[in-house]
Amino acid sequence: MVAITLRARDIPNLITVLRIFLVVPILWLLVQHEYGVALALFIIAGISDGIDGLLAKQLGWTSQLGGILDPVADKLLLIGTILTLGWQGDLPAWLVGLVILRDVVIVSGAVSYHYLFEPFEATPLLVSKLNTLAQLILVLAVIFNRGVVPLPGGWLTLLIYLTALTTVWSGAAYVSKWGRLALRKGKSKHDQ
Repeated sequence: MVAITLRARDIPNLITVLRIFLVVPILWLLVQHEYGVALALFIIAGISDGIDGLLAKQLGWTSQLGGILDPVADKLLLIGTILTLGWQGDLPAWLVGLVILRDVVIVSGAVSYHYLFEPFEATPLLVSKLNTLAQLILVLAVIFNRGVVPLPGGWLTLLIYLTALTTVWSGAAYVSKWGRLALRKGKSKHDQ
């Protein structure tokens, strides 16, 4: 039998793993049109994200595993809910496609840069954080609209286009950043 020793500094990673485990029930509840309960779990997942980040940063309980798990948990939750809401017709298919395309382009570019040039530090751009916020607000608004109280006309449309704008903007910013770095690295390799 293997004994697992947990330390206080492991708490942020445990919270992140619990957040990952919340993804499937949230998606299932959305499919079952249990929007109120899905919204409650989505909010719990969001609060847990804040708590694990606070513990990791304020108490120095950061880890390489946490640096991988946290963005994976965030992406699973956001992409999963966006895909589900799109599949159900609560979000337009073109927006779902745009969000997925952005992530595919960013991951492909990062992996290519890593293998062609050098390992990189995955630090999110400010516009990327703005895009994540827009996606979160949109998902919350759609679930709230469906399960709690209908929002005033035009609000969801505004949030959809704001999310589309930040999605394109952040995708272009990453392509520009990694493209410039790749050109510089390629040029310096050529000059050697």
